[in-house]
Amino acid sequence: MRTSASDGVEEEEQQVISEGGGRGTWKHAAFHVATTIATPAAYAPLPFALASLGWPLGVCSLVGGTLTTWYSSLLIASLWEWNGKKHTTYRLLAKSIYGSWGYWFVTLFQQVASLGNNIAIHIAAGSSLKAVFKYYHRDGTLTLQDFIVFFGVFELLLSQLPDIHSLRWVNALCTFSTIGFAGTTIGVTIYNGEKIDRKSINYTLQGSTSSKIFKAFNALGAIAFSFGDAMLPEIQNTVKEPAKRNMYKGVSAAYGIIVLTYWQLAFTGYWAFGSQVQPYILSSLTIPGWTIVMANIFAVIQISGCFQIYCRPTYAYFEEQVLSKNTTYGMRIQNALWRLALTSIYMALITLTAAAMPFFGDFVSICGAIGFTPLDFVFPALAFLKSGRMPKNSRLKLLVQIFNLAIAIWFSFVAILGCIGAVRFIALDIKTYKFFHDM
Repeated sequence: MRTSASDGVEEEEQQVISEGGGRGTWKHAAFHVATTIATPAAYAPLPFALASLGWPLGVCSLVGGTLTTWYSSLLIASLWEWNGKKHTTYRLLAKSIYGSWGYWFVTLFQQVASLGNNIAIHIAAGSSLKAVFKYYHRDGTLTLQDFIVFFGVFELLLSQLPDIHSLRWVNALCTFSTIGFAGTTIGVTIYNGEKIDRKSINYTLQGSTSSKIFKAFNALGAIAFSFGDAMLPEIQNTVKEPAKRNMYKGVSAAYGIIVLTYWQLAFTGYWAFGSQVQPYILSSLTIPGWTIVMANIFAVIQISGCFQIYCRPTYAYFEEQVLSKNTTYGMRIQNALWRLALTSIYMALITLTAAAMPFFGDFVSICGAIGFTPLDFVFPALAFLKSGRMPKNSRLKLLVQIFNLAIAIWFSFVAILGCIGAVRFIALDIKTYKFFHDM
């Protein structure tokens, strides 16, 4: 049978990725999942999102997002091996269920999610590094853009590691940094909140009616971003058999960390500062200085691993086209040079964009709306229905169908609304600030 060129590329991708997988435990999977989701860049904006929605809607959105993405992650894990094949990337899983259009659909949204996420991470890392520098050198002349470049150089070095599994100890450190960041930030937030005159804190939604609506749209995108994980099949490919059971355990362990960090930071941040909380919670903290420095250091460590997870789909796509399968010494040198060239181009583009438009909250929202919502909420629900893996009990089958369709429809609306809110705020920021503004 004759195959198309695109089918050939996808088959090569399946073979190349399969050769490197299957060595990690469920603990390694938990490290990877926690690193990709529970990053300071994801949950630092959550108090601001709650401030844009108010207590009732904000709490419901946060809890609902947590439970829905945990459920969706288990659905994706259940589909990793079905129809007689192991689907080692999100793209190949989509192709097996929906054909070529599914492959390219996921490729598009995965790239949008990865690029947007890494731009937001770059801005957050630069902000944290600048905060640490300013604590020790108040009159220092280094700008946010300088620290964004420093972080880009460091990530370029980490990018030379060959695959996700090679990052397992980096991500173990990142997971512990997640806990350290959350614990430190929550404690300092409560401390700052108690020092503020509580009568001065306002929890009412601010601005005109149209402003409140757009802020709410923007907040929905930020919450969707905070649960972004467009890499589950790639992570599952690193896990040894039984891969499905190990992935269930890894995902659930990671979500245990998420509940302990996300909810507490979101609630305490909004409680402490009310409607005046900043899009990046660390910007709202003032005392004691040394603890804020510690939180920023934890943030940079964690973010460095998350960045690497999300750049891997982009690297993999281009490496499939240019790297040789030959393992001779000369070809290994050539492959290393190609990898350095590709990763350098990628890092230059990400660094330039982050430095030019350091609007952290806006990138978080638009990335969540356009990139993560389709992949983390809509696609898993529909793909599970399409796969035919339904309960045999007719009543339970009907409930699963209704529930999955409700998730897909509601979060499709969330994606549209979040995109509208994010685009509006980016347009306003571009009018307010010049490019390469030192935020």
